[in-house]
Amino acid sequence: MKNEPWLAERTFHHSQFWDIKRLVEQKERQGLTISLCLPALNEEQTIGQEIVILKAELADRYPLLDEIAVVDSGSTDRTREVAASFGAEVYLAAEHLREEGEQRGKGENLWKALFLLQGDILVFVDADIRNIHPRFVYGLVGPLIHDPDVHYVKAFYDRPLAFSGGLRPTGGGRVTEILVRPLFSLFYPELTAILQPLSGEYAGRRSILEQIPFPVGYGVETGMIIDIYERLGLYAFAQTDLDRRIHRNQETIALGRMAFGVLRTFMARLQRRGVVEFHDPLPSLMRQFEVGESTYRQIEYNIEEVERRPMIEVDAYRQKFHPE
Repeated sequence: MKNEPWLAERTFHHSQFWDIKRLVEQKERQGLTISLCLPALNEEQTIGQEIVILKAELADRYPLLDEIAVVDSGSTDRTREVAASFGAEVYLAAEHLREEGEQRGKGENLWKALFLLQGDILVFVDADIRNIHPRFVYGLVGPLIHDPDVHYVKAFYDRPLAFSGGLRPTGGGRVTEILVRPLFSLFYPELTAILQPLSGEYAGRRSILEQIPFPVGYGVETGMIIDIYERLGLYAFAQTDLDRRIHRNQETIALGRMAFGVLRTFMARLQRRGVVEFHDPLPSLMRQFEVGESTYRQIEYNIEEVERRPMIEVDAYRQKFHPE
């Protein structure tokens, strides 16, 4: 396979970047700044621990991170208060770029982070990780600091599933293996070498992230990978093994809605390339069922997968980051 050399050359283990002091020296020699974004919605149980651990090691002890920020979707718990109390910058997504209208979703938070944060490199880490460790950051920025030809780094890891009161040592990645990897195998075979395309942890250079659209919902990770691949090719990517990630697992019925959103994002890109043609717009209604004793209830979810235009096209962004 064409992607086997890439797999060997661009796949790392976080232990290769354990020397944080050396990373900081290389970062400063290159004049780089690095921002960490924690996109959040109702994560008061875990976000404080994440900020404490990452700030202590990667900002206070070693200045690898120039900025730690939470971009919140509108939490109804104490997520924003907890995050601020532990020293993170906190932004409510709906209060920024109001002239662009308001959307809800993780992708909206990531898109607005490009405007709100200052870094040349942006690292995105989900806010629900129960075994947070500095490797979730230095393992992702390491390849970007070491190699200027790397523009985007994905995490992969073992994701144990809560099962019968314990942890099943292998599991997770269900939507990847059932939906995304088959689609990549059919239409983007080189991308099958990205082991966990839907992982929630990744880092990228502003110079490419500002050039691509952001689906606001479930399709944001898939859309990012395809759009960067079409612009820069496979060797713009790297991936890092972070060993293990423990987080809140979703039920299968919720994963069905996620798969629907990912599929809409994928089909939009195939249509854009001229690979497929639809005579009518794709439906946005996802139908699922609840079954009880002699009752069958259909539930409809409207999953549109709205996409934000590339940030470079937004006037306020250009004035802030490209005033010339």
